[in-house]
Amino acid sequence: MQQPQVTIVGSSNVDITALMNRLPSPGETVLADSYQLTSGGKGANQALAAALAGARTEFIGAVGRDLNAQIALEQLDAAGVVLERVARVEANTGVAIIQVDAAAENCIAVVSGANAGVDAKAVRDAGALHGILVLQGEIPASGIAAAIDAAEERVVLNLAPVIELQRQYLLAANPLVANEHEAALILAQLDGAQHPIDEPEETIAAKLLAHGIASVVITLGANGCLVAEGDQVQQLPAVKVAAVDTTGAGDAFTGALAARLAAGDGLEQAAEFAGKFAAMSVQGHGAQASYPRSLDTI
Repeated sequence: MQQPQVTIVGSSNVDITALMNRLPSPGETVLADSYQLTSGGKGANQALAAALAGARTEFIGAVGRDLNAQIALEQLDAAGVVLERVARVEANTGVAIIQVDAAAENCIAVVSGANAGVDAKAVRDAGALHGILVLQGEIPASGIAAAIDAAEERVVLNLAPVIELQRQYLLAANPLVANEHEAALILAQLDGAQHPIDEPEETIAAKLLAHGIASVVITLGANGCLVAEGDQVQQLPAVKVAAVDTTGAGDAFTGALAARLAAGDGLEQAAEFAGKFAAMSVQGHGAQASYPRSLDTI
């Protein structure tokens, strides 16, 4: 039987993660306990998760010609992700500066670097995009649009961060994956209007479906996720674990979701697996370093 195929077009970074007791307030300096230098970037994170979840995975993106490029790609390479179409460019490899507190909350600043070059021309030059296509918001909108135009199968669009996309590309998502805040911003793009900050996630999901999006998954952190498809909106509970660091948990979810969709699971079944995979990831520090290397316990 042919191994399920997932192609991720997206970002690759080096994560500089500072571990501290609490996050600083604006203008405040807080001493950190330690730091880590690890592989990251939403696209690369999702590619690793998809590969570890059992899919044949190819990552298409860009890194610099600097020393960080090797760090950015080393975990993908070790997991067997196909990297032949990762461009080496003159810009520096992207960097994410992450602060994580004792309660596992984080704040992140991203310097795009080479990722800014994953535009429409770069995507078209990369050639065919096989299998389930996964996209995020850390590359230019033109690159996302070109990838959707070239998609051979369904598109998993994780618009994080939320950037402006033409309506036709938002509606191409199947599913659209977003957290509750991102989902509200995406709905505002489609409606051309703001929505109440306390609008229930079930209502947001139903409205996104009403606009013509085929399916929606809204991640809710410790509260699980909402899966919306057709006229059904269902909440799936989270696996209860002791969270150490939530960095990259959403990417773990999205990559694992895509792998299971590629394997033929329905959306609800894929989301249930993805939630378990993501729960495993929050029990360790870092993004890619925390992803489960064995599926025996999922």
